[in-house]
Amino acid sequence: MLNPEQLQRLAKHTVKSAHPPKTDLQTKIDPRETYSNVLSGVVKLTKTARDGRQQIVGLQFAPDFMGRPYSDNDDMTATASTNVRLCSFPASVLAELIEETPAIERRMFQQKMAELDEARDWLFALGRKTAPEKVASFLLLIATHAEPERTGNEAFEIDLPLKRAEIADFLGLTIETVSRQMTKLRHAGVIDVRDRNTIHIYRIDDLRQASCVETG
Repeated sequence: MLNPEQLQRLAKHTVKSAHPPKTDLQTKIDPRETYSNVLSGVVKLTKTARDGRQQIVGLQFAPDFMGRPYSDNDDMTATASTNVRLCSFPASVLAELIEETPAIERRMFQQKMAELDEARDWLFALGRKTAPEKVASFLLLIATHAEPERTGNEAFEIDLPLKRAEIADFLGLTIETVSRQMTKLRHAGVIDVRDRNTIHIYRIDDLRQASCVETG
């Protein structure tokens, strides 16, 4: 997408940084002046109402893009939910490269459309899926982003990036309901709960079925 000269120019301005959990990333990186790609970890996006109520509205994973080109409106808080590594660069440099290479803008547009599709899937999940399907869908979301290249159906483990209370908030459920549905998935042989943060998934297709998602 970028020629060698453009890659070299971008590399001169690139800064890699590491952030521990609970770091408010917007106090470290101004999203209006600097854009970032997530290299590893999970970023939690939160919106806050005027009266102080908060809602988790999304999660970002590697290699998601953080920033809002062409918009100064950014009313979400980005917080490191796990240990997060970012690759950041000035917005002005990206703007120059977009002018020179329209393919960059097309790629960014495609990524934002993918994020919009995922947001629509979550609207459906929150509005129409049952509590068991919501919890299974959340685990599937984490599993598919944690192991994006996985094609087989072998067992593997994932680390949950959110606490039970945050999962409940994200899914519009109570903490008790989330825990109860995790137990049901375990009894059904879909998962095993190794500890409060580690989930063992026996077969990804079984998790897809529990999520009411068609298997490939």
